Amino acid sequence: MAGKSTSCSKAIQLWEEKNQQNPTEAEVIKLIFQIPPIEKMDAPILNTLVKCKHLSLSSNSVDKMINLPNLRNLEILSLSRNNIKKISGLEEVGQTLRELWLSYNLIEKLDNLQQCQKLTTLYISNNKIKNWEEIDKLKELAEIGNVLFVGNPIYDGVNRDDAKYLVLKRLPMLKNVDGTIINETIREKIREMEATQESPILTKK
Repeated sequence: MAGKSTSCSKAIQLWEEKNQQNPTEAEVIKLIFQIPPIEKMDAPILNTLVKCKHLSLSSNSVDKMINLPNLRNLEILSLSRNNIKKISGLEEVGQTLRELWLSYNLIEKLDNLQQCQKLTTLYISNNKIKNWEEIDKLKELAEIGNVLFVGNPIYDGVNRDDAKYLVLKRLPMLKNVDGTIINETIREKIREMEATQESPILTKK
């Protein structure tokens, strides 16, 4: 039905009118909280944003991530608060992408990230990740340092400190977990807990 959703073309047109800037020349483009919401990422129009370093379509109803081969400068992609079920479409931006914001979606698996070798930050709180083995997949990312997992089923029944320690046990290279800077005091605490098996959660496979 007409008016049911906002197209990416319309959203970019509105952005251009508001910002008085050519979107093909812009480094930051935020198409946030459109009314009615964006439901589909439109490859032809989004691929014209060739100088974009930070693209946000947060707070819409996007259901699928797509390839954006022309966005060769993209460093931050924000798709939080949408209806995305699967991580995909990162093959072409993996060489430059540093931050991926996917909180408040419907994602169960941390697949299709291996091409993002420059990724330092993954915000994926409040999704549907229920298996701790998914966290292990981030070991493939050489520069990952900052993650946000709160609000996923893996944390159900686990206090936040224990959950943080379990994440660090699997990914000891992290510098920030769920907003907590990981200092040597925290790392020493984990070593002590592992040595004494003080926390049962640390023995979880």
